[in-house]
Amino acid sequence: MIYLILSVLASSLIFVIFKLFAKYQVDTLQAIIVNYLVACISGLVAYSEPIDFVSITNQGWFYGTMILGIIFISVFNLMAITTQKNGLSVAAVATKMSVAIPIVFGIIVYKESTGALKIIGIIIALLAVYMTSMKNAGSISIKKENLIYPLLVFIGSGIIDTSLKFLETHYIAKTDVPIFSASIFGFAAIVGVTIIIYKALKGTLNISIKNIIAGICLGVPNYFSIYFLIKALRYDGMDSSSVFTINNVAILLVSTIAGIMLFKEKLILKNWIGIILAIISILLVAFSI
Repeated sequence: MIYLILSVLASSLIFVIFKLFAKYQVDTLQAIIVNYLVACISGLVAYSEPIDFVSITNQGWFYGTMILGIIFISVFNLMAITTQKNGLSVAAVATKMSVAIPIVFGIIVYKESTGALKIIGIIIALLAVYMTSMKNAGSISIKKENLIYPLLVFIGSGIIDTSLKFLETHYIAKTDVPIFSASIFGFAAIVGVTIIIYKALKGTLNISIKNIIAGICLGVPNYFSIYFLIKALRYDGMDSSSVFTINNVAILLVSTIAGIMLFKEKLILKNWIGIILAIISILLVAFSI
């Protein structure tokens, strides 16, 4: 359970840092690329075994990390597009509602428990995500031509969590968690650096020291958010559908509270109802274990 709590705290810290990006006008793309480099280095430093790159390429999880790295940075950019075209609430809902994909995967593929208390908790959790993400008095409205973006965010985010569970179950040795995480971020960084090189060749690149500092601050908690999540998935006393439900809802809950306390964000009635539902859903899923 301690790993799950640490994963929630690390992921919530990412939210706080992203909020500071807007305040200090950080170039998000530059910062996110530096973040992936730092996260990769963090994993390499944390790896206790000698680093043998030839041996790493022969691991069963290696090509999976390559695909995940590409999906990581792709989903991030899709989230940015979704926010621009449909609003922050739509992007938040698409990202957090994607928890339904690994939950269904765990129940169907790994025959995880489906007690009444747990099912009710999961349903309430999804409702809590929707309610907490609403930032205006109206409901979410998406133009038909822009529907593809939140849909891709939903699918991409779900694939990431589902793939982490699959690779963790079948391929990752206990000592390989740091190098596995580092490899994901490493491939995401390679894609990002390629984008930076392309921008440089076009003459549209303007690197700032504050973007680099912002990326460094983001990279460490980003690494540990994945590291601790994988560790939490290895806990025998809790199946993956419970881990993903509690993790996603708790991140939303802690992030919302941080927004109120640190950034003086104002919540509407729907948000408060969502917070209450989030707490109820966490308790129901936790007690169903």
